[in-house]
Amino acid sequence: MTPLAFAALALVHGVLVLLMPIVLTGVINRTKSWWAGRKGPRLLQLASDLRRLLYKRPVVSVVASPLFRSGAWVVLVCNLLAAAMSPMLGPFAPLQFAYDFIAVAYTLGLARLALMVSAMDVGSSFEGMGAAREAGFSAFAEPALFLLFGTLLAATGLTSFAGLIGHLHRTPYYLLVVAPLAFALLVLLQTEAARVPVDDPLTHLELTMIHEVMILDHSGPELAAMQYAAGLKMTLYAGLLAALLNPLDVYAEPFAATLASIGLMLLVACVVGCIEALTARLAMRWVPRYVLLAAAAALLGMLLVWRAAGGAGR
Repeated sequence: MTPLAFAALALVHGVLVLLMPIVLTGVINRTKSWWAGRKGPRLLQLASDLRRLLYKRPVVSVVASPLFRSGAWVVLVCNLLAAAMSPMLGPFAPLQFAYDFIAVAYTLGLARLALMVSAMDVGSSFEGMGAAREAGFSAFAEPALFLLFGTLLAATGLTSFAGLIGHLHRTPYYLLVVAPLAFALLVLLQTEAARVPVDDPLTHLELTMIHEVMILDHSGPELAAMQYAAGLKMTLYAGLLAALLNPLDVYAEPFAATLASIGLMLLVACVVGCIEALTARLAMRWVPRYVLLAAAAALLGMLLVWRAAGGAGR
Protein backbone atom coordinates (compact mmCIF):
# COMPACT_ATOMS: atom_id res chain seq x y z
CA MET A 1 0.00 0.00 0.00
CA THR A 2 1.33 3.43 -0.95
CA PRO A 3 1.94 6.07 1.74
CA LEU A 4 -0.83 8.23 0.23
CA ALA A 5 -3.37 5.42 0.46
CA PHE A 6 -2.32 4.66 4.03
CA ALA A 7 -2.68 8.33 4.98
CA ALA A 8 -6.14 8.48 3.39
CA LEU A 9 -7.35 5.36 5.22
CA ALA A 10 -5.83 6.61 8.49
CA LEU A 11 -7.66 9.91 8.04
CA VAL A 12 -10.98 8.16 7.42
CA HIS A 13 -10.38 5.92 10.44
CA GLY A 14 -9.60 8.96 12.59
CA VAL A 15 -12.74 10.78 11.47
CA LEU A 16 -14.85 7.73 12.29
CA VAL A 17 -13.24 7.40 15.72
CA LEU A 18 -13.88 11.06 16.55
CA LEU A 19 -17.39 11.45 15.12
CA MET A 20 -19.08 8.08 15.52
CA PRO A 21 -19.33 8.23 19.36
CA ILE A 22 -21.66 11.21 18.94
CA VAL A 23 -23.57 9.74 16.01
CA LEU A 24 -24.01 6.26 17.50
CA THR A 25 -25.24 7.69 20.80
CA GLY A 26 -27.74 9.81 18.88
CA VAL A 27 -28.94 6.83 16.83
CA ILE A 28 -29.47 4.76 19.98
CA ASN A 29 -31.44 7.54 21.67
CA ARG A 30 -33.56 8.20 18.57
CA THR A 31 -34.28 4.47 18.19
CA LYS A 32 -35.41 4.25 21.81
CA SER A 33 -37.56 7.36 21.33
CA TRP A 34 -39.14 5.86 18.20
CA TRP A 35 -40.18 2.75 20.12
CA ALA A 36 -41.64 4.96 22.87
CA GLY A 37 -43.56 7.10 20.38
CA ARG A 38 -41.58 10.24 21.18
CA LYS A 39 -39.58 12.61 19.02
CA GLY A 40 -36.55 12.28 21.24
CA PRO A 41 -33.32 14.29 21.39
CA ARG A 42 -31.48 15.55 18.34
CA LEU A 43 -29.18 13.14 16.56
CA LEU A 44 -26.11 15.20 17.57
CA GLN A 45 -27.35 16.10 21.04
CA LEU A 46 -24.26 14.62 22.67
CA ALA A 47 -22.07 17.15 20.84
CA SER A 48 -24.09 20.01 22.35
CA ASP A 49 -23.87 18.43 25.80
CA LEU A 50 -20.11 18.02 25.54
CA ARG A 51 -19.63 21.60 24.34
CA ARG A 52 -21.73 22.88 27.26
CA LEU A 53 -19.68 20.86 29.77
CA LEU A 54 -16.38 22.11 28.37
CA TYR A 55 -17.31 25.69 29.33
CA LYS A 56 -18.34 24.82 32.89
CA ARG A 57 -16.03 25.17 35.86
CA PRO A 58 -15.52 21.81 37.58
CA VAL A 59 -16.39 21.35 41.25
CA VAL A 60 -13.90 19.08 43.03
CA SER A 61 -14.19 17.45 46.44
CA VAL A 62 -11.84 18.83 49.09
CA VAL A 63 -10.57 15.31 49.81
CA ALA A 64 -9.79 14.49 46.18
CA SER A 65 -6.17 14.26 45.04
CA PRO A 66 -4.80 15.09 41.56
CA LEU A 67 -5.60 11.46 40.65
CA PHE A 68 -9.28 12.40 40.51
CA ARG A 69 -9.00 15.07 37.83
CA SER A 70 -6.28 13.30 35.84
CA GLY A 71 -8.24 10.03 35.78
CA ALA A 72 -10.78 11.32 33.26
CA TRP A 73 -8.05 12.30 30.79
CA VAL A 74 -6.21 8.98 31.24
CA VAL A 75 -9.46 7.17 30.44
CA LEU A 76 -9.98 9.30 27.33
CA VAL A 77 -6.40 8.91 26.04
CA CYS A 78 -6.42 5.15 26.63
CA ASN A 79 -9.68 4.72 24.74
CA LEU A 80 -8.35 6.83 21.86
CA LEU A 81 -5.19 4.72 21.73
CA ALA A 82 -7.19 1.48 21.78
CA ALA A 83 -9.42 2.80 19.00
CA ALA A 84 -6.35 3.62 16.91
CA MET A 85 -5.25 -0.02 17.14
CA SER A 86 -8.73 -1.46 16.48
CA PRO A 87 -9.90 -2.17 12.92
CA MET A 88 -13.09 -0.46 11.79
CA LEU A 89 -12.47 -0.62 8.05
CA GLY A 90 -11.84 -4.33 7.66
CA PRO A 91 -8.16 -5.33 7.59
CA PHE A 92 -6.85 -1.84 8.42
CA ALA A 93 -5.89 0.06 11.55
CA PRO A 94 -3.51 3.05 11.78
CA LEU A 95 -1.43 1.28 14.45
CA GLN A 96 -0.63 -2.35 13.63
CA PHE A 97 2.00 -4.70 14.97
CA ALA A 98 2.27 -8.35 15.94
CA TYR A 99 -0.09 -9.33 18.75
CA ASP A 100 -1.40 -5.78 19.02
CA PHE A 101 -4.76 -7.15 20.19
CA ILE A 102 -3.10 -7.86 23.54
CA ALA A 103 -2.08 -4.20 23.73
CA VAL A 104 -5.68 -3.22 22.97
CA ALA A 105 -7.00 -5.38 25.80
CA TYR A 106 -4.50 -4.03 28.32
CA THR A 107 -5.00 -0.43 27.17
CA LEU A 108 -8.73 -0.82 27.82
CA GLY A 109 -7.84 -2.40 31.17
CA LEU A 110 -5.69 0.62 32.04
CA ALA A 111 -8.60 2.91 31.22
CA ARG A 112 -10.85 0.85 33.49
CA LEU A 113 -8.26 1.04 36.29
CA ALA A 114 -8.01 4.85 35.95
CA LEU A 115 -11.81 5.10 36.04
CA MET A 116 -12.06 3.05 39.22
CA VAL A 117 -9.18 4.88 40.93
CA SER A 118 -10.65 8.30 40.16
CA ALA A 119 -14.02 7.08 41.48
CA MET A 120 -12.56 5.88 44.77
CA ASP A 121 -10.31 8.91 45.19
CA VAL A 122 -13.17 11.11 46.45
CA GLY A 123 -13.65 8.83 49.46
CA SER A 124 -17.30 8.03 48.70
CA SER A 125 -18.58 4.56 49.54
CA PHE A 126 -21.23 5.09 46.87
CA GLU A 127 -18.63 5.43 44.12
CA GLY A 128 -16.61 2.64 45.68
CA MET A 129 -19.64 0.40 45.24
CA GLY A 130 -19.69 1.19 41.51
CA ALA A 131 -15.94 0.58 41.22
CA ALA A 132 -16.32 -2.81 42.92
CA ARG A 133 -19.08 -3.78 40.50
CA GLU A 134 -17.01 -2.61 37.53
CA ALA A 135 -14.05 -4.70 38.70
CA GLY A 136 -16.26 -7.73 39.27
CA PHE A 137 -17.98 -7.65 35.90
CA SER A 138 -14.74 -6.97 34.05
CA ALA A 139 -13.40 -10.23 35.50
CA PHE A 140 -16.04 -11.98 33.37
CA ALA A 141 -15.69 -9.75 30.28
CA GLU A 142 -11.93 -9.95 29.82
CA PRO A 143 -11.73 -13.77 29.52
CA ALA A 144 -14.49 -13.57 26.90
CA LEU A 145 -12.45 -11.02 24.96
CA PHE A 146 -9.33 -13.19 25.02
CA LEU A 147 -11.33 -16.28 24.04
CA LEU A 148 -12.59 -14.27 21.05
CA PHE A 149 -9.01 -13.33 20.17
CA GLY A 150 -7.99 -16.97 20.43
CA THR A 151 -10.78 -18.06 18.10
CA LEU A 152 -9.78 -15.48 15.50
CA LEU A 153 -6.12 -16.46 15.85
CA ALA A 154 -6.92 -20.13 15.33
CA ALA A 155 -9.13 -19.39 12.33
CA THR A 156 -6.82 -16.99 10.47
CA GLY A 157 -3.32 -17.77 11.71
CA LEU A 158 -2.53 -14.05 11.67
CA THR A 159 -1.17 -12.01 14.57
CA SER A 160 -2.37 -8.42 14.03
CA PHE A 161 -5.78 -7.30 15.26
CA ALA A 162 -6.73 -5.91 11.84
CA GLY A 163 -5.72 -9.16 10.21
CA LEU A 164 -7.70 -11.26 12.68
CA ILE A 165 -10.94 -9.36 12.10
CA GLY A 166 -10.53 -8.24 8.50
CA HIS A 167 -9.36 -11.55 7.01
CA LEU A 168 -11.73 -13.89 8.82
CA HIS A 169 -14.24 -13.81 5.93
CA ARG A 170 -11.52 -15.19 3.63
CA THR A 171 -11.16 -18.35 5.69
CA PRO A 172 -13.34 -21.48 5.35
CA TYR A 173 -14.43 -21.04 8.98
CA TYR A 174 -16.18 -17.70 8.53
CA LEU A 175 -19.73 -19.00 8.23
CA LEU A 176 -19.13 -21.32 11.18
CA VAL A 177 -17.97 -18.69 13.65
CA VAL A 178 -19.42 -15.36 12.50
CA ALA A 179 -22.69 -15.77 14.43
CA PRO A 180 -21.20 -16.74 17.84
CA LEU A 181 -18.43 -14.15 17.55
CA ALA A 182 -20.86 -11.39 16.58
CA PHE A 183 -23.04 -12.30 19.56
CA ALA A 184 -19.98 -12.25 21.85
CA LEU A 185 -18.99 -8.80 20.60
CA LEU A 186 -22.54 -7.50 21.12
CA VAL A 187 -22.59 -8.68 24.73
CA LEU A 188 -19.12 -7.20 25.29
CA LEU A 189 -20.32 -3.90 23.81
CA GLN A 190 -23.22 -3.81 26.25
CA THR A 191 -20.92 -4.68 29.13
CA GLU A 192 -17.98 -2.39 28.37
CA ALA A 193 -20.06 0.58 27.22
CA ALA A 194 -22.47 0.33 30.19
CA ARG A 195 -25.62 -0.32 28.15
CA VAL A 196 -28.85 -2.16 28.92
CA PRO A 197 -29.27 -4.96 30.04
CA VAL A 198 -25.93 -4.87 31.87
CA ASP A 199 -26.17 -1.24 32.96
CA ASP A 200 -28.45 1.71 32.31
CA PRO A 201 -26.84 5.08 31.44
CA LEU A 202 -30.05 6.91 32.45
CA THR A 203 -30.54 5.42 35.90
CA HIS A 204 -29.75 7.04 39.24
CA LEU A 205 -30.88 4.19 41.46
CA GLU A 206 -28.29 2.86 43.88
CA LEU A 207 -29.16 -0.79 43.27
CA THR A 208 -28.59 -0.61 39.50
CA MET A 209 -25.80 1.89 38.95
CA ILE A 210 -22.34 0.86 37.76
CA HIS A 211 -20.72 3.32 35.36
CA GLU A 212 -22.83 6.36 36.22
CA VAL A 213 -22.12 6.13 39.94
CA MET A 214 -18.36 6.24 39.25
CA ILE A 215 -18.60 9.60 37.48
CA LEU A 216 -21.10 11.29 39.80
CA ASP A 217 -18.43 13.60 41.27
CA HIS A 218 -17.03 14.58 37.89
CA SER A 219 -18.16 17.84 36.36
CA GLY A 220 -17.19 20.29 33.65
CA PRO A 221 -14.48 19.17 31.19
CA GLU A 222 -13.70 16.02 33.21
CA LEU A 223 -17.31 14.86 32.91
CA ALA A 224 -17.22 15.62 29.18
CA ALA A 225 -14.08 13.47 28.86
CA MET A 226 -15.75 10.59 30.70
CA GLN A 227 -18.91 10.74 28.59
CA TYR A 228 -16.98 10.95 25.35
CA ALA A 229 -14.72 8.08 26.43
CA ALA A 230 -17.79 5.92 27.05
CA GLY A 231 -18.97 6.70 23.52
CA LEU A 232 -15.51 5.85 22.19
CA LYS A 233 -15.60 2.42 23.79
CA MET A 234 -19.02 1.77 22.29
CA THR A 235 -17.71 2.91 18.89
CA LEU A 236 -14.71 0.59 19.23
CA TYR A 237 -16.90 -2.48 19.71
CA ALA A 238 -19.40 -1.38 17.07
CA GLY A 239 -16.48 -0.96 14.67
CA LEU A 240 -15.23 -4.47 15.48
CA LEU A 241 -18.68 -5.84 14.73
CA ALA A 242 -18.76 -3.92 11.45
CA ALA A 243 -15.31 -5.18 10.48
CA LEU A 244 -16.34 -8.74 11.34
CA LEU A 245 -19.48 -8.59 9.21
CA ASN A 246 -18.15 -6.48 6.33
CA PRO A 247 -17.15 -8.76 3.41
CA LEU A 248 -15.60 -5.94 1.35
CA ASP A 249 -11.85 -5.36 1.21
CA VAL A 250 -10.96 -1.77 2.05
CA TYR A 251 -7.75 -2.07 0.03
CA ALA A 252 -9.56 -3.20 -3.16
CA GLU A 253 -12.78 -1.19 -2.74
CA PRO A 254 -12.04 1.62 -0.28
CA PHE A 255 -15.15 3.71 -0.89
CA ALA A 256 -17.65 0.83 -0.86
CA ALA A 257 -15.96 -0.83 2.13
CA THR A 258 -16.01 2.41 4.11
CA LEU A 259 -19.69 3.01 3.39
CA ALA A 260 -20.46 -0.59 4.35
CA SER A 261 -18.59 -0.22 7.64
CA ILE A 262 -20.43 3.00 8.48
CA GLY A 263 -23.77 1.40 7.60
CA LEU A 264 -23.02 -1.66 9.74
CA MET A 265 -22.00 0.52 12.70
CA LEU A 266 -25.27 2.44 12.42
CA LEU A 267 -27.12 -0.88 12.23
CA VAL A 268 -25.39 -2.03 15.42
CA ALA A 269 -26.52 1.20 17.11
CA CYS A 270 -30.11 0.53 15.97
CA VAL A 271 -29.93 -3.01 17.37
CA VAL A 272 -28.60 -1.71 20.69
CA GLY A 273 -31.36 0.89 20.78
CA CYS A 274 -34.04 -1.72 20.08
CA ILE A 275 -32.70 -3.98 22.82
CA GLU A 276 -32.71 -1.09 25.30
CA ALA A 277 -36.24 -0.09 24.32
CA LEU A 278 -37.71 -3.60 24.51
CA THR A 279 -35.88 -5.12 27.49
CA ALA A 280 -35.34 -4.18 31.11
CA ARG A 281 -32.06 -3.98 32.94
CA LEU A 282 -31.07 -7.31 34.45
CA ALA A 283 -31.03 -7.83 38.19
CA MET A 284 -27.48 -7.41 39.47
CA ARG A 285 -27.09 -11.10 40.33
CA TRP A 286 -27.89 -12.05 36.72
CA VAL A 287 -25.34 -9.74 35.10
CA PRO A 288 -22.31 -12.07 35.54
CA ARG A 289 -24.28 -14.93 33.99
CA TYR A 290 -25.24 -12.75 31.05
CA VAL A 291 -21.63 -11.64 30.50
CA LEU A 292 -20.56 -15.28 30.65
CA LEU A 293 -22.70 -15.84 27.54
CA ALA A 294 -20.06 -13.88 25.60
CA ALA A 295 -17.36 -16.27 26.84
CA ALA A 296 -19.57 -19.25 25.99
CA ALA A 297 -20.17 -17.92 22.47
CA ALA A 298 -16.46 -17.28 21.90
CA LEU A 299 -15.63 -20.76 23.24
CA LEU A 300 -18.23 -22.26 20.90
CA GLY A 301 -16.54 -20.49 17.99
CA MET A 302 -13.16 -21.88 19.05
CA LEU A 303 -14.55 -25.43 19.31
CA LEU A 304 -16.13 -25.11 15.86
CA VAL A 305 -12.80 -23.99 14.36
CA TRP A 306 -10.97 -26.81 16.13
CA ARG A 307 -13.53 -29.35 14.96
CA ALA A 308 -13.48 -28.10 11.37
CA ALA A 309 -9.69 -27.98 11.29
CA GLY A 310 -9.51 -31.52 12.69
CA GLY A 311 -11.97 -32.74 10.07
CA ALA A 312 -9.97 -31.10 7.30
CA GLY A 313 -6.78 -32.65 8.65
CA ARG A 314 -8.28 -36.12 8.43
